[in-house]
Amino acid sequence: MLEEDELLAVRAAELYYDEGKTQDEVGVLLELSRWKVGRLLADAREQGIVRIEIVHPRARRLGVERELQERFGLKDAVVVPAPDDERELLTRVAQAAADHLAALRPAPRTLGVSWGRTLAAVADRLVRHWARGVEVVQVNGGVTLNRRPGTAAPTASTIAAKADGEAVLLPSPAILERLETKQAIVADRVVADALARAASASAYLLTAGAAVRDSALVESGYLTPDDIAELVRKGAVGDVLGRFVDADGNIVDPALDERTVGLGLDRLRAAETAILVVAGRAKHDIARTVVTSGLCTVLVTDDATARALLEDA
Repeated sequence: MLEEDELLAVRAAELYYDEGKTQDEVGVLLELSRWKVGRLLADAREQGIVRIEIVHPRARRLGVERELQERFGLKDAVVVPAPDDERELLTRVAQAAADHLAALRPAPRTLGVSWGRTLAAVADRLVRHWARGVEVVQVNGGVTLNRRPGTAAPTASTIAAKADGEAVLLPSPAILERLETKQAIVADRVVADALARAASASAYLLTAGAAVRDSALVESGYLTPDDIAELVRKGAVGDVLGRFVDADGNIVDPALDERTVGLGLDRLRAAETAILVVAGRAKHDIARTVVTSGLCTVLVTDDATARALLEDA
């Protein structure tokens, strides 16, 4: 750009963006045609004289999203800016996930959902009538041993109710103490039917848990902090659908996994649409495992987590 044109572009940008003039008004003031003003404003953006940034909390980081898709082979990625107050982080990511789910076209006929604090927040933020007649299937056991919020049945039921659909619940704990008990439960007709529907879902909505002392599975009474410490010693970085995996996505404790009720991870790897919703520094390791081992096709997260994934990659 010639120096004279650059100065004109700067002045046109000041009048248009800072002073709120129309292109016609800028043209009159600078004695230029409207076409020339439009060309100068376009040049100002291309040359970096003007940078336009959307600063609303719901604004997305489009460049980072594209890089995530290319780097990890994802179908889509949704990245939202992390707030100054970390307590707002889950709310912001949950809202982005709710918006993404409501925008899916075609809407899933059968949606498989996991559970936890993150998905409970997504369910709360879904708009009513986000879809019509969706069957929402619980994909892993979640009958908890206490009154912990964010449990499976309310999450699936809320998502279904807001889609004028039906919830298919999995009436089983997430983890059983004895393998024989687990085998008897999954042989029950009602449980077997729920698992079959989960396996045939057209899309999945899931979160992942970090291997930490206050994980959902500890707070729900299935595991103790000592159990988590032992799983970490074996290489666990977190759990997906209640199944603890290492950094490469491999099951770290086959005996525990055999006592876990729910969809197998191979089904997630084969899914056409599997939406992972995850946020926060504690989830960086498990988020990395999920996206690199093919356990999701869509990632909804915050920009700090997204950039950590890209830097590590």
